[in-house]
This record gives sequence, structure tokens and C-alpha cells, in this order.
Amino acid sequence: MYMKHVLLTVVFLGIACVAMAHELLSPNGNLKLNVVLDSEGGPVYSLYYKGEPVVEPSALGILMEEADLSNGFRILDATNSTFDETWMPVWGEYEKVRNHYNELTVTFSQPAKHDRMMIVRFRLFDDGLGFRYELPEQKTMNYLTVKDELTEFNLTGNHTLYCIPGDYDTNEFAYTTAAISEVREAMERNLRKKGYEAKATSFTVQTPLMIKTTEGLYINIHEAALVDYSAMLLNVDDKEFNFSAHLTPDKLGKKGYLQLPLHTPWRTIMVSDDARSILASQLILNLNEPCKLEDTSWIKPQKFIGVWWEMFTGGGGTWAYSDYYKAKPGITDYSKLTPNGHHPANTEHVKEYIDFAAENGIDAVLVEGWNEGWEDWASYRKDRQFLFDKPYPDFDVAVLHAYAKSKGVKIIMHHETAANAADYERQLDVAFQFMVDNGYNSVKTGYVGSIIPRSEYHSSQWMNNHYIHVVKRAADYKIMVDSHEAVRPTGLCRTWPNWVAQESARGGEFESMGGNDPDHTCILPFTRLKGGPMDYTPGIFQTKLSYYNSSKPKGQAGTTLVKQLALYVTMPSPLQMAADLPDNYRRFPDAFQFIKDVAVDWSNSWYLEAEPGDYITVARQAKGKQEWYVGAITDEHPRTATIPFSFLPEGRKYIVTVYADGRDADWKDNPQSYDIRRGIVTSKSVLRQPLASSGGVAISVREATKEEVKGLKKL
Repeated sequence: MYMKHVLLTVVFLGIACVAMAHELLSPNGNLKLNVVLDSEGGPVYSLYYKGEPVVEPSALGILMEEADLSNGFRILDATNSTFDETWMPVWGEYEKVRNHYNELTVTFSQPAKHDRMMIVRFRLFDDGLGFRYELPEQKTMNYLTVKDELTEFNLTGNHTLYCIPGDYDTNEFAYTTAAISEVREAMERNLRKKGYEAKATSFTVQTPLMIKTTEGLYINIHEAALVDYSAMLLNVDDKEFNFSAHLTPDKLGKKGYLQLPLHTPWRTIMVSDDARSILASQLILNLNEPCKLEDTSWIKPQKFIGVWWEMFTGGGGTWAYSDYYKAKPGITDYSKLTPNGHHPANTEHVKEYIDFAAENGIDAVLVEGWNEGWEDWASYRKDRQFLFDKPYPDFDVAVLHAYAKSKGVKIIMHHETAANAADYERQLDVAFQFMVDNGYNSVKTGYVGSIIPRSEYHSSQWMNNHYIHVVKRAADYKIMVDSHEAVRPTGLCRTWPNWVAQESARGGEFESMGGNDPDHTCILPFTRLKGGPMDYTPGIFQTKLSYYNSSKPKGQAGTTLVKQLALYVTMPSPLQMAADLPDNYRRFPDAFQFIKDVAVDWSNSWYLEAEPGDYITVARQAKGKQEWYVGAITDEHPRTATIPFSFLPEGRKYIVTVYADGRDADWKDNPQSYDIRRGIVTSKSVLRQPLASSGGVAISVREATKEEVKGLKKL
């Protein structure tokens, strides 16, 4: 048993408090949690790692319009338990995940308030802490309106943050790296976003928030299992180096409508003195409920290409079938409209993509702009913008279904809702049945614009429930979902594994809209990806680009070609796009081979090197295969990656194909310079591979035959 009762004296916010503390240790003993009441009867927690403070005494509580659940408490009960299981994800970085924690459940009662009760459940893992509030049924409370959540995260100093601004509508910002005391000004200098956002009224940052302490400790703050609740931002106190919960409201200022019994999402704090442990942590998934689907055999990780990138890169393509919107709104019969001549989502062009996919072993083709409604969609004003069972006249669904099936290729449906979530719910069953009838088993949803209902934000309680509703209804039709412009993920893909990916961050498309910084993909795995996989859209070979949807002078992607290959390993997802145009892959067929080969589902993963914002090196084994893939990336600073092959089984020889930056490679001046070499390694081999500025290395590994061993040298 790990819980002890000790007499603890704490100074909290300048108020001395003496109370019986409840202590909990992680299974390995490195993390320690203390829970106590302050002198006002307010719950307080603190967290220690290897004897040193990580989170100093910090308040707990929720303020409702109907009840103040922040003080006046006594501890009615405190129980502890241990849990240890191994479970198998449908897909992911690991074939097996261990879920091992010690739990402390504290029941607080307010004697002066009719003995109202609040439970706080703490789970302490070897890699961090999760806790949530629970309100059981009781006589004096039932319906509640959330005014504020009072959870604090009081840090120990002026630590370094890797963060984006807090916002109610988007996560599509460039990252800022700065000390807490400097981050406000630094973020304002670095602010790059889309344009329909609703910035929080106070100084906030988004979660997952990555932190490196002045002592070299790594901390990650996020939330898990965001269900029937508002998403959490973090208020920043840049003078005292503290954070507190900031819930997304609706536009009436209400932060949630609740009914007992209830529990909140988990608040999570990952902690380690090794950055690799943050990347490897499965804490977020472990705090979510197990899979609710009895049959998951239809959920298939896949790679895809798409009629998509040509609309971003100045090629003249457009999502709309006609230019009718330039004349007047109110389209009723698309068959009578004149095509604009640059609508790539047409039958013959999509056949070309299907052919390319079939020739290269790519599983699926995404088509954007196939359905009625794109002519004036950017107005965000209509109650019904898009129809999800009405293709444009030049897009023959039946013909393409038969053609794709004959080639062994799937087509991915695209549902851009223009953020009209209410209308999407009305059309949902018709849309999904249309998909089933025409052979579609995957959908990319989009929510670009201001949300309808107009009282909601992208990460408010109503919308968070909407995203889950879509995924659950999709599961009824055996459809996988890739959601864009949605709330950032919190591990719900464990519960609903048909939620195969989300965007919810500044993705690869921004390489055509001013570019992503060289350190961007060295930060995302420490932040956005901790909640779940991202549809980042890697694989851009032509890195000098025209600006978004124009023929203006070319922009510059912040990456070498080889770094784009490595992203398939450093940013794992069961849904990976080969984002560039087929013609660009035909120009570099030997480099494209890695994209064709690389897996999208894994048996095991080994993080070999990591430092947030600087570099990541990781090896993974393809699920069910004797194949391994290695990816290493760096920021703007060239470096040498050290890659031990100790993850390979002993006593055998393996053939490796190394896709490396060329000697003269540079993300600005020579991004397409690369070398490919092959050699032999064993589990004792170590490769020291130079990486160019914002470059990388991608390696495929498989067991060598005797003939191959004869013809190749040791690497």
C-alpha cells in the first residue's frame, strides 16, 4: 500500500495551513503526490519527482453558478488502490500498452453547504499524474452551470515553454519557444494564424503545453478524455510562473452545462528527466476508456494521396465547379452552370490519381471539391452550404466507385461543413449511407469558419460532443474519420479507434501559406501528438512553392526532401498522406520508394534521441512484420544523429536502405539534395548520420538474405 498519513505544514499563497496530508507514490517511487486542505478548507495538491518539487502547492476546485466547490471542505474519506493491466490498441505506436498506476480517491464534503460532496480521483503513473473531479448524485445539487474551473499548476521557476496562443477556435499557430517571463511578447511576434479565430480574453496558452525546467526536467500539461465538457486552455501568470485552467465558453460566457452524476476530463501532468520518456508516454491513452466497438476488423490504417495539394500551390485548381458565385448567389441547378475549366475533382482526373495509387501500392485517394456548395462557401452565412450526397456534374460517383474497386483502391470522402455542425448532424445519416452505397469507408471532415450554432466555438462543450457524435455514428456505418479544424485530441481514439486522425494544428498545408518553421515538427510530437495522431500531410518533395492558390513568387517550405521522408516515422499516424503531386513523385522515384514502403501501424517503438524543438530520432517495427523504420529530424541546426540498432533481434544480419541529406543539402538553398545507400547492420551496429539544416534521415531495415549479405558491405 502506497498511501501514508503524515502531518504536513504547507505555506500556500502566503497562508499557513496545517492539515493531515494524503500521500501517494508512483509504482516506481519516483513521483510523489501530496493532497491537503488549506486553512480555508480548499483542496491543494503538490507533485514531486525524485524528491524535488515539480508542481508546488496548487488549488483544486470548480466554481458553479449554483455552487462554490472550492473551499469549506473537510476530507470525508481517502482510499487508495493499485491497477496493472496490459491492453492491445487497434492501431498505434505499440502493439501492447501497459496501464499501471496507483490511485488515490479523496472525497471532500462541505458541512456548511448541506454536506455537498466532491470527489477528486488521482492516478499516479511512472510517467506522470492524471486527476479529475467527480460529482456523485446528491440531494442538494443536480443541474449545474460551470462558471470557472479553479485548477492550478504552480511551477517552480521561470521555465522554458514550447507553446501556441490559447484560442477558442483553432490550434493552427506557429510555435513559440521562450521563458515564461518572455513568452507573451515572443508569441505576439510569432503570431501566424488563419483568420476566423476567437482569442481568449486573458493571456492564455494551448495544451498540450511542453515545458523544460531550469533544472532540465521535462513537463507536459494536457487533458485526457474530453467528453461533455469544454476544452481547457491555460491562463499564464508570467510573474509568478503559474498556470490555471481556462475553460472555453460559449458566446454567452457559459463554460458548461452539467447534470449529476458527472466527472470532468482528466488533467494530466507528464514528468521525466529524459525527453524521450515524454514522447514514449501512453498516459493520455491509458486515462481514456477502453474501446467501445465489438468489431474493429474494418478499421484499416492506410496511406493515401489526394486531389488536394494542387488547389494550394498556385496550379489554378479550385474546389468549386463553376465561377457562378461571381454573378449572384442562390444556385439551384448545377447542371445548367458553365464549368470554370479548372476543377480538378472531375472523373477523368480522379482516375489518374487512382491509377497512380494502384501502380504504387497506395491504399486510397482523397478527393476534395467533389460535391455541391463550394461556389460561395467562404461566406460562412448559409444554414445549408454543402450537400453530402450531391456530386458536381463532372464527378461520376458510380463510375469512379467501379474504377477504384477494379484497381484495388479506396476513395476517401471529404465532408467540408463550413463549420455548420448543426446542419452536418441533420445530413449525417444520409451522408454516411451515401458513402456505404458507393464504396467509401473513410471520411475527412472539415470545420473551416465560425461555428453554426453561432453561439459555439470550435472547442466549446457542444462542439466537443458533436465531434464524438460524428465518430460514434460513423462507427455504425463502419466508417473511419479524419477530422480537421476540430478540438485538439485527448486520447479518445482509444475508445473510438475509427477516429484515426485529426488535424488540429498547423499542418503541412501551411508550407504553401508562408511555410512552417524548421523546429515546428521537432515540437509537435511533444505537444499536439500527445493527445493522438495527426493528419500532418507529409511527403512534400517540391519544397519551393507558389503561394496559396496563386501564381505569385514562390515560397519556401522549411524542410529538406529527406526530412519529409523522416516525418512518416517521427510523426506516427494510422492515416498518412503522400501529400505532393504525382508528377513530383515521378521526378524522384528512388526517394518515393520510402513512402511506398514505410508502415503506418507499429508493433513497437524506440525513442533513441530527443530534445523538444531541436531533434528527434525514433525507430519503429512494422506491425506483424520483420521490418523496421528509423526517422531522424533536426531543426535549423545541422547535427549528427546517433542511431544504435540495438532494437533489432540479436544474431542476425539486416539490410538497411539509408535515405540521407546530400553533403550540400540545405533546406533553403538545396532542399532536394539527397543520397541513398544500402548496407548491412546487426543489433550491435551504430550509425552516426549527419543531418542538414532542417534535414533528416529515413532508414528502412529488413532481414538480409545470404545473397544480399555477399553483395553488400557493413554500413
